[in-house]
Amino acid sequence: MNLPTGREAFEPRRPTSKDVAWCPGCGNFGIRNILISALAELGLKPSQVAIISGIGQAAKMPHYINANGYHTLHGRAIPIATGVKAANPELTVIAEGGDGDMYAEGGNHLLHAIRRNPDITVLIHDNQIYGLTKGQASPTTMVGMKTPTQPGGVFEEPFNPIALAIAMNASFVARTFMGYFRESVEIIKKAIQHKGLAIVDILHPCVSFNKVNTYAWYREHTYWLEGGPFDREEAFKRALEEDPLPLGIFYVNEKPTFEESVPAYRVDKRPLWKREPRLDLVEKFFEGKRA
Repeated sequence: MNLPTGREAFEPRRPTSKDVAWCPGCGNFGIRNILISALAELGLKPSQVAIISGIGQAAKMPHYINANGYHTLHGRAIPIATGVKAANPELTVIAEGGDGDMYAEGGNHLLHAIRRNPDITVLIHDNQIYGLTKGQASPTTMVGMKTPTQPGGVFEEPFNPIALAIAMNASFVARTFMGYFRESVEIIKKAIQHKGLAIVDILHPCVSFNKVNTYAWYREHTYWLEGGPFDREEAFKRALEEDPLPLGIFYVNEKPTFEESVPAYRVDKRPLWKREPRLDLVEKFFEGKRA
């Protein structure tokens, strides 16, 4: 395969800007390298990729990758990504954000995206803490962890995104730890190649505000699944395991995508942006409403 070169290639180097918002040692650097490697190995050009993000440290990703990008509102990456893919199905569309951005502020959008099944990849940088706002508990923070807003320790049960996604019959569900570079690249490649909504929960450390879930902790408290993906019942059973946390592809379910189901593409498969505007039809529609 002839891979893109020069300006039309993904560069795995560290961002050179002096304004990089990530702390030294942040797991987001590793996730960036993993994503760039996956895109490059798939032979994709930056012009063929759109990365949509919300708000947070993970959501800075479009700033540091040479691709189409849209840094949108807190928790709103998934609906924007759904719209981008609907307008131009030829693009490889990735929605990216942290565990707070995707599971708290954006949790409702995740639920309905699973129902709609747009052909996008959702990458969640799960460091089990709010990093941008300096260490508040996120939906995946462990019970007992003390934070600036929970000085007595978190007492709420952590959100289980893998179990939720499988319970809702999502079409692709996986988890990885960014410390395993090659395995993570392969999982993200498969997620991007999957036709439908692909959810990948990426565990990674926050070196500044989470002193519990460190690089060493993730290596000691995770293991790789064997034999996956599984049927739905077995996948859900594996998703309930807590310590060690299983890594790998849990579940794959082929079903029609959102783009295949919307009326705009039932007859004409061309992306909306390639079509001539039919203002006469718009005028006819509104005239019919006035009648």
